[in-house]
Amino acid sequence: MKIHKHLLFSALVVGAQLSFAQPAHSQEQTDPVIQKITDEALNNSQLEDLAFELLDVIGPRLVGTPGMENANNWTVEKFKSWGIDAEKQQFGQWDSWQRGVTHVDMIAPRVKSLESQQLGWSPATKKPVEAEVVVLPKVNNPQEFEAWLKTVKGKFVLIDQYQRWGRSDEQMKEFATPEYYEKIKEQRAKDRQEYLSNLKNMGYNSGSIYFNSELPADLEEAGAAGIAVSNWTGIMGANRIFGAFTKNIPTIDIGLEDYGTLYRLATHGKKPKIRVFTDSEKLGKAKSFNTIATIKGKEKPNEYVVLSAHLDSWDGSEGATDNGTGTITMMEAARILKKYYPNNKRTIIIGLWGSEEQGLNGSRGFVKDNPEIVKNIQVALNQDNGTGRIVNISGQGFVDSYEYLGRWISEIPREQRQHIKTTFPGMPSGGGSDNASFVAAGIPGISLGALNWDYFGYTWHTNRDSYDKIMFDEVKNNVIVTAVLAYLASEEPELVSRKKRVLPKGQEWPKVVEPKRDGN
Repeated sequence: MKIHKHLLFSALVVGAQLSFAQPAHSQEQTDPVIQKITDEALNNSQLEDLAFELLDVIGPRLVGTPGMENANNWTVEKFKSWGIDAEKQQFGQWDSWQRGVTHVDMIAPRVKSLESQQLGWSPATKKPVEAEVVVLPKVNNPQEFEAWLKTVKGKFVLIDQYQRWGRSDEQMKEFATPEYYEKIKEQRAKDRQEYLSNLKNMGYNSGSIYFNSELPADLEEAGAAGIAVSNWTGIMGANRIFGAFTKNIPTIDIGLEDYGTLYRLATHGKKPKIRVFTDSEKLGKAKSFNTIATIKGKEKPNEYVVLSAHLDSWDGSEGATDNGTGTITMMEAARILKKYYPNNKRTIIIGLWGSEEQGLNGSRGFVKDNPEIVKNIQVALNQDNGTGRIVNISGQGFVDSYEYLGRWISEIPREQRQHIKTTFPGMPSGGGSDNASFVAAGIPGISLGALNWDYFGYTWHTNRDSYDKIMFDEVKNNVIVTAVLAYLASEEPELVSRKKRVLPKGQEWPKVVEPKRDGN
């Protein structure tokens, strides 16, 4: 994936925005299947058990790792326990890497254990490494930077932007005066621009340290003992997507507070030292899989409704909100549909994708490898942005999406639909999450956009993304929305319209992209 799935394309509002809230006295839906779906989701939820097994027991699910393989195997067996056919489908292979212990201590000018994690695919130190900590210099041109590089041998280099304030924007806005809040915003923007400009002065483009190995490779070649980053917000999260770029020296992520301490000590001439031990193991190439579960249709088995979520995660934590919540939503919706919708008209496919974090590779692989299925997909419903209730649904640029999505949403129970706002016909997703793989193939890939519950500022690709961040009542809401939409899409008499809107000049519909099959 490039930058981040939720930042790649803007939520451009085109066409009508509608809310499906109704007055409290309105006549509620009496469809018995929808009533049973709702009752089961609210009163017999399996979400907490699913989350426990996926997050606490299996844990992180970085593509190519044993954890991801365990997740594929567990999801297959869980589906089968519900009477749903399931299998692993290979879409490629990846360098396999097993995380071990990370331990980092500051040993001068005082002693403190630091909050830290090695990045995915980071080399191990084999034994503790002690080194002085330095920061990237402020330079005017690449020549000055080249001269500085000669000084980094045997040192740990902090390469991320220093953050003046370790507080979220929401907290700043809540407590600061309007004038102070504006001052903070201006200073943060100035700091960011100065950081990016300095990277360019070094000879790197502003994204190079996140999307290729130029700076880490140069530091490694210069003899640095290791590299430290601090990706505490969505702005800087891309390193956590791609992992370490070093081949022989460790790359570690240090929590904002401890990173700031080291940064200030280094810039004030106090020469801080750290002791670093990282343990990890490279396991060679490993096959990469999607988990594909199928509830065969009884009337139109060769037409399909897809429930979509990515199973893989960044591996510094358990990936609870990215995308454990999406995964358990689709699993629970499938369980309930199997139980209370036994005569499903169309085949329901549940796709739990691998390697979304590296570029939607699992879903793209499915689209490329299954053209006969893809051309007969009614709709793909995708969920991938945190633990909040679903509040936004876009027509993704399909001209007639209002006609069918509007009808389906209106049949969702009022309690679940009252917060949903829609955009029709909307704009096609350009690569933000797995629904984009279907949109590119001309299929309505509908993103079930949820409230983020501080997703970007707190849990996204951080070691805080754990079980305790899940708000289960919100996820129950999403199970109902997903299952009802899947049921109604399956019952629709014919395949819905694929007609696309004409995009503004200079914009194009996304095209199907060959997934990365051989990652490293």
